[in-house]
Amino acid sequence: MTFTAEQDALRDSVRKLLDREADPWPELCEQIGVAALAVPERFGGLGAGMTELQLVAEELGRVLADVPFLGSAVLAVHALLATGNDEACERLLPRLAEGTVGAVAWTDADGRWDTPACRVVDSSVEGEAHYVLHGDEAEILLVVADGSLYEVSDARRVRTPAMDETRRLARVRFESAPARLLGPVDLGALRDVACAVLAAEQAGAAARAFELTVEYSKQRHQFGRPIGGFQALKHRMADLHVLVETARSAAYAAPESSRLAAVAKVHCSEALATVAGEMIQLHGGIAITWEHPAHRYFKRAHGAARLFGSPGEHLARVRPSLA
Repeated sequence: MTFTAEQDALRDSVRKLLDREADPWPELCEQIGVAALAVPERFGGLGAGMTELQLVAEELGRVLADVPFLGSAVLAVHALLATGNDEACERLLPRLAEGTVGAVAWTDADGRWDTPACRVVDSSVEGEAHYVLHGDEAEILLVVADGSLYEVSDARRVRTPAMDETRRLARVRFESAPARLLGPVDLGALRDVACAVLAAEQAGAAARAFELTVEYSKQRHQFGRPIGGFQALKHRMADLHVLVETARSAAYAAPESSRLAAVAKVHCSEALATVAGEMIQLHGGIAITWEHPAHRYFKRAHGAARLFGSPGEHLARVRPSLA
C-alpha cells in the first residue's frame, strides 16, 4: 500500500493530536477537519475520498478513541448523500462538516443490518432502533425506514451500557414521531461504506495491540532473558504480524467492491480478536487488570465484530452457496 504525501500528513496530524488531547473531537474537527472529509466541497466540506476516511479511522482505532467519527462523519454523511436530496444536503451537511454530531438509526435488537427496526405509519416513524452510534447525543437524527431515509427530531434516547466502554451506543425509540422524508437509501451500499471504515479502525486497533505486546515481550524476563527471545514466542509474534498486515491490506481494498467489503469485515474482525486474545495471554496477569489497556482492546474486538452484522453473516456474502 502506498499513500500520497498529503495522506501521510493527515495520518501524522491525527496521531499527534490524539496523543495530546484527552477530548479530541473538537480539535479533530477544528484543526484537521475530519468531520468534513466525506462532505463534498459544494456543501462546505473537503471532498476527500474513502482512503482519507480510513486513515483517520485507523488512527482512532489505535487509541480506541470514543468520538462520533464513524456514526456521524461517515454514516450520517453518506446516508444523506445517498438520498440525492440537494435541499437536505445543503441544510444538514455543512453542520455535520463543522462537527455537529449526527446519527443513523436502523437496526433492531438482534443487530441485523438487513432488518430495519422502524417503519413509517401516516408520515410518522414507529419502532425502536438499537446500537445507534452516539444516538443519545446526536443533534441530527436520521432513521432508515421502509427503504428511505427520514429526519426525526422527537425520539426517546437512552445510552445503553456496553461491554466496550470506548464505543458509545444508544437505544432510540420512536412513538408516532413526525418524520421528514429525505429520499431513498441503498442500505447495502451504506453498509459497505461502514464496513470499509470499520475494518480500517479494527486494523489500527490490532496494530497497536500488537505493538504493545511486542514491547512487553522485550521487557518481561523469565529464566534470565526477555520472553520475546524464546523461539516459540517469536513464531507467535510472526503470526500476529502477518495478521495485522493482511488486515490492513483487506481494509484498504474494501472500497473496491461489495464483496471485498465483506471480506474486510470478516478478516479484520477475526484478526483483531486474535491479536487482542494473544495480547491478554502474553501479558499474563497484568492484562486482566483495569490499569492495563489490554482488556479494552479485547472488548473493542468483540464489540466491533458484531457491529454492522456479525462476521458469519458477511461470510455468507463471500463464499458461494453450497446449493
